[in-house]
Amino acid sequence: MSISQSAPGSEAAMTPGHRQALEWLRRGPKRLLIGGEWVDAVSGKTFKTIDPATEQTLTEVAEADRADIDAAVAAARRAFEAPSWAGISPHARTRYLLKIADAIEQHAEELAVLESLDMGAPVASTIGRVASAAELFRYYAGWATKIQGTTNPSDASRFIYMLREPMGVCALINAWNVPIVMAATKLAPALACGNTAVLKPAEQSPLTTLRLGELIQEAGLPPGVVNIVPGFGATAGAAMAEHPDVDKIAFTGSTGVGRQIMQAAAGNMKKVTLELGGKSPNIIFPDADLDKAIETAVVAFCRNSGQICSAGTRLFVHESLHDEVTARVAKIASGYKMGSPLVQDTQLGPLISERQMERVLSYVEAGRRDGAELVLGGTRFGDVGYFVQPTVFCRVSNGMRIAQEEIFGPVLSIIPFKDEDDAILKGNDTEYGLAAAVWTRDVSRAHRVARALKSGRVWINTYAETDPVMSIGGYKQSGFGREMGPETIEAYTQTKSVLMRL
Repeated sequence: MSISQSAPGSEAAMTPGHRQALEWLRRGPKRLLIGGEWVDAVSGKTFKTIDPATEQTLTEVAEADRADIDAAVAAARRAFEAPSWAGISPHARTRYLLKIADAIEQHAEELAVLESLDMGAPVASTIGRVASAAELFRYYAGWATKIQGTTNPSDASRFIYMLREPMGVCALINAWNVPIVMAATKLAPALACGNTAVLKPAEQSPLTTLRLGELIQEAGLPPGVVNIVPGFGATAGAAMAEHPDVDKIAFTGSTGVGRQIMQAAAGNMKKVTLELGGKSPNIIFPDADLDKAIETAVVAFCRNSGQICSAGTRLFVHESLHDEVTARVAKIASGYKMGSPLVQDTQLGPLISERQMERVLSYVEAGRRDGAELVLGGTRFGDVGYFVQPTVFCRVSNGMRIAQEEIFGPVLSIIPFKDEDDAILKGNDTEYGLAAAVWTRDVSRAHRVARALKSGRVWINTYAETDPVMSIGGYKQSGFGREMGPETIEAYTQTKSVLMRL
């Protein structure tokens, strides 16, 4: 194993966080967290996790299967019913979440390096993700003491009130593209509401979630409140979705798998939250601040190498600006620095796997076949690591595969439109509805278009800015339910009405 090849220079020249990450990896295979203990999988199986920049093995991870899921759910059930968790005050839950946030910040650089090694995002961006994860735990720490019931109007002979209570055991299944943020997005509200959790990170990038599990243990949460079970979707994930003692499931991933989750959850009528795919429109009107809009448009399809559900991969440009915007987007994207994610000025890292790289390149070929004009990129970068160049197509028809299907790579379709109505019509002409953006100086137009777009999140004169108070979730086949923001509290609680005869 030669982990240090992902970074430039000798190990002596590495940052403290990088050395801490390597030392953690060298401690040997990573295990499952079940009932407060780190244990091997019942089957004894492990799987390798690969550095996508070097194609080298980082470490081996225990592979959870159905028997491990049974054990984790049982541990979560015991913890949910135990006085050490069920009987504590919301103020105590607040303190636990704040301790976790502090621990994340104390290990920020280590976590950022682990995330970069594990899934390829440049460390310049993963350090921001770690900060966002800490911020999410702090935000939901504030919610723990503000989850309230109500008293209801009644005549003098009765007392009617409503309690808001935790769901119970929550199965949390995450995708591989932003693992540390996704772990915080699901764990923090679940814990704030008094639930217990069985969390499955994606098999492609489990490391920061496992390290977070160690930090959560150090914060002193009772055993079994948080269980972490890395494994494969077809085995561990399916077992979680089907499990009769799971009360709630939250899933982030593809629309196809989301449908399977829904079907499996029907067995015991689990409550379900799904954050699924996207094909987000980014609309530039003629009166926009073009310099800012164009620069941001490149970030919108290149960040995380395009591996973001809300990536702005459909760039709608007024027909009068099409050629200018195309040329300027291609020029900026061509200057993006690709390479080791651990170099501070790297802007574009690798895709997560060889399979994903091949999938993205197959869409490039589909775009060519369908008649789109390839302006930039379209090929692999280098011969080691799963790098794909920023790829720009122009004169794309909205009906083409590259404009309709989620590619999950740095591939942009530039699509001309005639007027405001045409932009809205084309922007909504997709099975997805996760995010969108509008660029215009006309305030009335901005609000008209934002209201007309069928999307769970809309930005005006910006793209991808976020805040814990701002919910995200899908219209149409981008899923249902919301993550982040106050709406998440409803997703992790249920209400009980009580009537007392006086």
